[in-house]
Amino acid sequence: MGSVALLLVIACLLIFSSRLKHKSETNKTPAGGSIFNDHLALVLMPQRGDSRTDREISRLQQQIRGGRNVELGLEQLGWAFVAKARESFDAGFYKLAEQCARCIEQRNPQSQEAMLLRGHVLHNLHRFKESETLARRLVEQRGLSFDYGLLGDALMEQGKLNDAAEAYQQMMNLKPDLQGYARAAHMRWLKGDLAGAIEAMRLAVGAASPNDAESAAWVNTRLAFYEFQAGRFEEAQQRCAFALSLQGNYAPALLLQGKMLLARNRVAEAVDVLQSAAKINPLPEYQWALAEGLRASGHENEASAIEAQLRQHGAANDPRTVALFLATRRESPQTALRLAKAEFDSRSDVFTHDAFAWSLTAAGNLAEARSEVQRALAEGTEDGRLFFHAAVIASQVGDATDAKRWLCKASDLSHLLLPSERNELQNLAGRGARQNASAGPNTQKLFRSGEIPRRGDHKTKT
Repeated sequence: MGSVALLLVIACLLIFSSRLKHKSETNKTPAGGSIFNDHLALVLMPQRGDSRTDREISRLQQQIRGGRNVELGLEQLGWAFVAKARESFDAGFYKLAEQCARCIEQRNPQSQEAMLLRGHVLHNLHRFKESETLARRLVEQRGLSFDYGLLGDALMEQGKLNDAAEAYQQMMNLKPDLQGYARAAHMRWLKGDLAGAIEAMRLAVGAASPNDAESAAWVNTRLAFYEFQAGRFEEAQQRCAFALSLQGNYAPALLLQGKMLLARNRVAEAVDVLQSAAKINPLPEYQWALAEGLRASGHENEASAIEAQLRQHGAANDPRTVALFLATRRESPQTALRLAKAEFDSRSDVFTHDAFAWSLTAAGNLAEARSEVQRALAEGTEDGRLFFHAAVIASQVGDATDAKRWLCKASDLSHLLLPSERNELQNLAGRGARQNASAGPNTQKLFRSGEIPRRGDHKTKT
């Protein structure tokens, strides 16, 4: 069942239950409970599927129907729905997990287990401020490792990296495990420490359990990305293959595989892999990469069809990526600007500042774009797209020194970019080379005409 369909079913059941609410209030069981409990009816709705998680959901539903350890069963069912959401990339299961939390709160309004479950759901639904509120309450009331992890996640998404790092450190002090190592790795990566990120993520991989295949696949995929960024293609490919052996058709691993194939100009193979990834998880990031691959392989009509789907439906699922896409395509700049600006209602991290800066550039507001991209660069994050945007913005405002600086750094990480972005980076490098040539023979050239330097061809201070 797709996420839209499942969300519609949940909405319809909620409407139906509200219509019966008045009747249920006047028609009580001898024990005083409502005959119709809307939240419970939702979480006990039979689910299709025969995966390990599906079978666990069915078992817990049966346990709850039988009245055995109901509160514990609801907590476990909620986390099973979270696992299903992660496996299926279907946000509707997060809503079912939220209903489990509400069922627990009906029985125990002060339940910390329900609070943690609901906070995790809110985070995954990008309601980061609400998630932070619950996380702070949990930290104050009991301070378990997962409470600090939730708090760090909410703070990180809001761009409060120093506070997030403190929360993650507390998490690690209490329980160094896969969850803590993975968060430490991501924080190091955000701060520009790729070697440290790889070191921490290897610890996460080592702590992975075969009993949690999705988490193991995720940390291996993330480590593969770090290896890819470092230019170690073979190691990255092996990590992706291992992730897929743990979790068949794991969309994030397929997406990364496709991007690595594009970077190596193995376009036909990339399209096959990206088609599989986008079919499993049709989010804008996946559709954009697929469209790039199709266009690079000469399938213009198919690429345009995928991009039409992205434009029509993408903003509902990932407005930030749609804003980046529109700004990169230089179309609908005001729409891109509106989507990027709206993201600040929930998050203000490095990549939201970057999306806003890029949208401002497309709209012609270069002064504000430069201010925003400087905010995006402030944490030291090493990201090819971020450096590419910074180089373009600096070039357009006429700052040759900054343009050269960020162009060099973007060129080092050009393999992380999509084909159209690499082409634009190549064009920017060519224009810089021609400008150097016109400045006279005594001017040091940044590149030979049209050439992007290979990794390691130069050193640039950050």
